[in-house]
Amino acid sequence: MTEAYRKLEARFHRMSVLSGIGGMLHWDMAVIMPDGGADARSEQLATLSVLENELINAPDLGDLISSAESEQLDDWQQANLAEMKRAWVHGTAVPVDLVEKMSRAETRCEVAWRKARADNDFKGLLPHLQEVLDLSIEAGKAKAEALGTSVYDALLDQYDPMMRSDRIDSLFAELESFLPDFTADVIERQKSEDKPVKPTGPFAVETQNRIGLDLMKAVGFDFDHGRLDISHHPFCGGIPEDVRLTTRYDENDFTSAIMGVLHETGHAMYERGLPADWQNQPVGKARGMTMHESQSLLVEMQACRSEEFLTYAGPVFKEAFGGDSAAWGAANLHRLYTRVEPGLIRVDADEVTYPAHVILRYRLERALIEGDMKLADLPGAWNELMQKLLGIVPEDDRNGCMQDIHWPSGAWGYFPTYTLGAMAAAQIFAAAKESNPEIPNALSRGDFAPLMGWLRTNIHSQASSKSTDAILEAATGKPLGVDAFRTHLENRYGQ
Repeated sequence: MTEAYRKLEARFHRMSVLSGIGGMLHWDMAVIMPDGGADARSEQLATLSVLENELINAPDLGDLISSAESEQLDDWQQANLAEMKRAWVHGTAVPVDLVEKMSRAETRCEVAWRKARADNDFKGLLPHLQEVLDLSIEAGKAKAEALGTSVYDALLDQYDPMMRSDRIDSLFAELESFLPDFTADVIERQKSEDKPVKPTGPFAVETQNRIGLDLMKAVGFDFDHGRLDISHHPFCGGIPEDVRLTTRYDENDFTSAIMGVLHETGHAMYERGLPADWQNQPVGKARGMTMHESQSLLVEMQACRSEEFLTYAGPVFKEAFGGDSAAWGAANLHRLYTRVEPGLIRVDADEVTYPAHVILRYRLERALIEGDMKLADLPGAWNELMQKLLGIVPEDDRNGCMQDIHWPSGAWGYFPTYTLGAMAAAQIFAAAKESNPEIPNALSRGDFAPLMGWLRTNIHSQASSKSTDAILEAATGKPLGVDAFRTHLENRYGQ
């Protein structure tokens, strides 16, 4: 390793620290910042974005990368250099003034979204969202030229490196070839089965919070390096050394908050499992959002909706909430948590209908990015596609096109990674159980150590040293595909 590579490590370390500061400010904005702080926060985040962009656009950075490419580097250093180059291509494509405009617009829009959603006011949100969309398209065009891709694929590449829409189209087509009939069959069969007993509330928020904290500990979360709070939309943020999770509570339904906590804990465990030796380097970061979502959905859907885990969780819930003993049995909870029914809200959807929510958003955001639809027509287009894919229509935009924070915050191209992550989660969990058959029994005792140990070795520790497909092939024997997800659904929901 010579001088060029060392200089690059120092530069990217500084960029990572600035990004981490931004992450903390975003957490604060979502959790505790008063509304009156929005303008100042916009200024702060825009300044950080400009500082990061100035570092990536330093005149000598390209020369340093070229020099480092001829140096003797080990495998991880070479992978780190490749990630540096990818970040450089993305970063230099977008001019500084556009970066600043985007940061300010996204902050304003996110704050506006909170009020607009509460007031069911899409018209009030529209000018803010239009500004974010226009600026995202402008940035996407600049990146598309640098990457040699379509505008949508350039935006997608920010969240899932090297994933392209033609591959997503193929994977989603494979899902759509069996999911509609499968979903209808499951719903029809469940009509003839004994209905699960639904626990009755109210469920005190304080009790839900305590259970959530206890389950986080069971999964393995280290509270010396993170915390749980409340926000309008659940998320996992912060930095690997200080992971910030949020959820939201409903006193009439404890499942949404508890499963939300477990979902975000999956994200957090991935962040905490990244290699400390490569902290603040591009190669030491998570391998895109497909892999990130695989870890959250593996915990929430694969592990924590299994009958084995519910054998452990049922008595925990019963002790905390009381009520009808029959409601807390593992078999009843399993029937409850595998009940398939089309719903309006993506984050509350069962895993059979969830892909339809993602496909809907994927189609709509591509149409908006590619100029095939006007943003003002989004509510109507949303409702029409909801009717087509899920057979239901929201009564208002609050529970329709305004339910997610992603578009207001500028995350165009993110949504496909949820279902790609669900596929990867099924693939990874099957491989983990095959490698260590003790995992299901351990879950029935609330012991996540065998599962997390396998994930640490095969997924978390790999960070961005390889592509998503290469990590999956090494861990499961296959690149990302639909087969394991389909098998999982058939085993859990089929006859």
